Amino acid sequence: MLLTGQIPWTGLITVFLIIVIIIIFARGVVIVQPYEQGLQIRLGQYIGRMNPGFRWVVPLITVVKKLDLRTEVMDVPRQEVITKDNSPTNVDAIVYVRVIDPEKAYFEVMNYRSATVALAQTSLRGIIGDMELDEVLYNRDVINARLRDILDRETDAWGVKVERVEIKEVDPVGAVKQAMTEQTAAERERRAAILRADGEKRAAILRAEGSRQSIILEAEGERQSKILRAEGERLSRILQAQGEAQGLRILSVGARPLDRRAITVLSLDALKQMAEGQATKIIFPFELSSVVKQAAEYLGATAEAPDVPEGTELPSEDILGEIPGRDVVRTAEEAVKSIETDINVEMQKKSRDLIGKGEEEGL
Repeated sequence: MLLTGQIPWTGLITVFLIIVIIIIFARGVVIVQPYEQGLQIRLGQYIGRMNPGFRWVVPLITVVKKLDLRTEVMDVPRQEVITKDNSPTNVDAIVYVRVIDPEKAYFEVMNYRSATVALAQTSLRGIIGDMELDEVLYNRDVINARLRDILDRETDAWGVKVERVEIKEVDPVGAVKQAMTEQTAAERERRAAILRADGEKRAAILRAEGSRQSIILEAEGERQSKILRAEGERLSRILQAQGEAQGLRILSVGARPLDRRAITVLSLDALKQMAEGQATKIIFPFELSSVVKQAAEYLGATAEAPDVPEGTELPSEDILGEIPGRDVVRTAEEAVKSIETDINVEMQKKSRDLIGKGEEEGL
């Protein structure tokens, strides 16, 4: 009876031991992800790295530390920094880091994340403290490059690679921001005043240039017009004188074969026409007694007109030139009017173009 009562206890102990062995064995199982690297430490001694995959270590006496090898984003907290020109400014940043040496990242520094962020804060404060506010606002790339170089150099001993640093925001305090706003407004007003003055100057220059060109064109047109008028008057006087000369020539040629009787008749007819006028005074351009004598001789037929000697040569009728016809005179007048019209139209067009260009530049 004693032996049969001891069998159940032995089975329970066996089952318990098997379960304990399974649990201990299970605690030795380690799964390392593809983006991780494991560090195996046994009884306080570093054994080596563990590559990704399914691994088993001696349980209870072995500790495995896993480190993520992917790029991590660390936010540098916002802090107030005094620039070189004593302008308080709030600055924050972002740091991108990656573990490249798991042994150093775990054994050389207690927490590489907090250490990197603290180093970024102090380095950023020193960099901005050596720069003026305008340089901080306009040279963010320079700040990023300098901060990245400092962090990369210092974190190399921790097995951490700083890949990139970006300044998120540079925000001056209220009083500084207000002063910057006023300065910007004043600068823009100054530029606007300069642009307005320059525009007015250019508009005035263009208007003056347009006026000068207009005066020059008007003077040129007036000169051409005077030249054409003088040419027309000269041609008119020449034609008038030529016509008068030809008329006298015709009278001379026609009167040469007349005798004194015919001349007397013409003289008396002229006296008759003068007497029929309304004038109270009549001036005779010749001696009246000779006319009366000639009339008496004509009536008494006591004198005869001398004949023209034979062989006397009459003047040539070609000495005064060819008489111009109406078509020639009309063509000359139309050419003069056309030239004057073209000159006036061209002057008005150029004047309008110059004035319009000056007004556009002024606007």
